[in-house]
Amino acid sequence: MDSNIDFKNIWKQQTSNKPNLEELLGKLKKFRNENLRKLICSNLSLIATSLFIAFIWYYYQPQMISTKLGIVLVILAMIIFLAAYNRLFMTFYKIDSTQSNNEYLQRLYVVKNKQKFMQTTMMNLYFIMLSLGICLYLYEYTSRMTLFSACLAYGITLLWIAFNWFYLRPKTIKKQESKLDGLISKFEEINNQLKE
Repeated sequence: MDSNIDFKNIWKQQTSNKPNLEELLGKLKKFRNENLRKLICSNLSLIATSLFIAFIWYYYQPQMISTKLGIVLVILAMIIFLAAYNRLFMTFYKIDSTQSNNEYLQRLYVVKNKQKFMQTTMMNLYFIMLSLGICLYLYEYTSRMTLFSACLAYGITLLWIAFNWFYLRPKTIKKQESKLDGLISKFEEINNQLKE
């Protein structure tokens, strides 16, 4: 029996599911473009919403300070969120086809860290400010309603916020993380193969 088995050569000859670099670069480009598109859509929708809220303030001229404070909090929440979210733009923009596998991997680690910050710190701040702003805004109008109608208005609003917080947010985070983790693991696999 031959005890000089060349395991490296056997490994290289395997036809198992080794990640195809071109296919992986295509997935990375798709991931990058998808995230840039989401970034642009988020910018447009939050800016349009802020302008609409400012128009409501101007047109309806709320009387109570709580309403004005609520409007300011909602718009400020959107501005702060967008400022942090737009910092991701340069991270995605810097991913290009001239980088090495290791550079791709390092860039994806940076994206993962920034995405984690957005999903935790910034999203928590955004939801707290938005919820508080909406509740303050509603006070002027619900104070003119019957107790039942006011409770119903707050109840529906808070249920919608809770639905977004406890259902949509975790689902979105899980989807984002699984896409990014999939790309990272494939690049790690290719880097490990290149080191061998």
